[in-house]
Amino acid sequence: MFLRKLFVPAFIAMVFLTLAACGNADSAGSKPASAPGPVASSGLPRLVDLRADQCIPCKMMAPILDELKKEYAGKMEVVFIDVWKKREEAGRYGIQLIPTQIFYGADGKELHRHQGLIGKEEILATWKKLGYEF
Repeated sequence: MFLRKLFVPAFIAMVFLTLAACGNADSAGSKPASAPGPVASSGLPRLVDLRADQCIPCKMMAPILDELKKEYAGKMEVVFIDVWKKREEAGRYGIQLIPTQIFYGADGKELHRHQGLIGKEEILATWKKLGYEF
């Protein structure tokens, strides 16, 4: 039990330091200049989840996002990017912490970011605040 209490914070710190060492940390907490502009629009709102396969909160979110992807197919896109396998994507999206979810409108413009674990109901509530009801 002691090792588990020590491992989780150490693991989270390691993730943050790894991303920071790659030049992805932004001390102001705002969207960095290197963050992408509008993504290619498919005509659907898009939720981009930036994560890593070995990240525990990311693993906890995977079934939630898989469910959203299936349940709202044709109404919203859900995209997964593993920033450990595709490190350049962490920089491209200005990722400071994983998991990070980026909400894009149907026009491809970024509307909102969330860092950390988020539940299905909170995701849907965020979409509703952004003007999308599914």
